[in-house]
Amino acid sequence: MNPQDPQPPAIPPAPHPAQDTGFRSRHLPGIAAGESKGMLPGMALIGMYLLVLSMLNAFAAVHGTFGLGAAKYSILGVCTLLVIGIFGMLRLRRWGWSLVTAGCLLMAAGYFYGFHRMHAPPYIINGLFDLVFFLYLSRTEVRERLR
Repeated sequence: MNPQDPQPPAIPPAPHPAQDTGFRSRHLPGIAAGESKGMLPGMALIGMYLLVLSMLNAFAAVHGTFGLGAAKYSILGVCTLLVIGIFGMLRLRRWGWSLVTAGCLLMAAGYFYGFHRMHAPPYIINGLFDLVFFLYLSRTEVRERLR
């Protein structure tokens, strides 16, 4: 290369697919992709619903509604893990999100099994609600807001 030849302009590196580096310079309204902070309203609603549901199931297990054997202690264990996960998810922690997501899938499977055994329509409705919660929580928009 000859030193008198002009250098070609440096090509800036391509931005990460989830980030828009020129967002602020264009003065557009809103939040740039990849910079979303805070909790989605659906996460808060799911957290409150599951908190109430797990507390009711825990109190029912303590009073002996589910029997006195292993079912009582397994329901208490699942409810305890779910409550811990809910408080973690409400603080936007990834471990809390994973506990709540696993709890939703586990509760949906339990309700579907209960419907299969007893053919009670409320079980299928609760199972479908928990399955929708699981599918909502596994969305990319939810996962990118966690720390």
